[in-house]
Amino acid sequence: MKKIFSVLLVSLMLFTVSCGGNTQNGGVQTVNIAASPVPHAEILGQVKDLMKEKGYELNIVEFSDYVQPNLAVDNGQMDANYFQHKPYLDDFNKERGTKLVSVGNVHYEPFGIYQGTKASLNNLSSGDKVAVPNDVTNEARALLLLEAAGLIKLRQGASLTATKLDIVENKFNLDIVEIESAQIPRVLNSVAIACMNGNYALEAGFTVDKALYIEPDTSDAAKQYANIICVSEKNKDAQFVKALLECLKSEKVKTFINKTYNKSVIPID
Repeated sequence: MKKIFSVLLVSLMLFTVSCGGNTQNGGVQTVNIAASPVPHAEILGQVKDLMKEKGYELNIVEFSDYVQPNLAVDNGQMDANYFQHKPYLDDFNKERGTKLVSVGNVHYEPFGIYQGTKASLNNLSSGDKVAVPNDVTNEARALLLLEAAGLIKLRQGASLTATKLDIVENKFNLDIVEIESAQIPRVLNSVAIACMNGNYALEAGFTVDKALYIEPDTSDAAKQYANIICVSEKNKDAQFVKALLECLKSEKVKTFINKTYNKSVIPID
């Protein structure tokens, strides 16, 4: 009987850990949140004490890609995630059949064109390679940025679903190379320029002042591509969500972001 009880106890403990989901710990609820290392996990680190004051233990789990954090929230291993913008989430739900929701904007990361083997857009030559993210929404964003920089022209009406097939003018005959977002910093030596998400640019040591071209923080993109807190549909009205958003929008966090990231991360009120 003791052996059976021990097995059941261990199984219950493993189930509790694997499910995440606000486990009770001496009256303090644990909130498991998935995040990209930079800047998301760093920002979350600033709210751990604030969350504790509200009765929550914030457990931050870092992920290096854009797929697993959503799957982890969908299957209940994580209570929330913080790494993406809503257009990406909407496309993920459509493609994967998940029911994940945004519960609030936190910050905006200007999307930029950064140097690879070429240090200036004026130095581009015919056939030069340009790295862009290979997921639907971020590739479209990259193509729109290349168009804004005067390097290509997209067909009229192409927007958040634009692909290479929508390019109608390519003044430098650029070779657009689609690469998984997290891998782009690793191929800079083999492409002329690269369009990078803000978090991966930061991880690679780039700030917006090093960009060859950047989205202005006053553009529509600042609202369209704001980074969000994402939860499962059942948790959208949960108290821990309200507490987390209040902490992330605190003056402490805004000050940390403004002092740390040199305008590569911009807090949203």
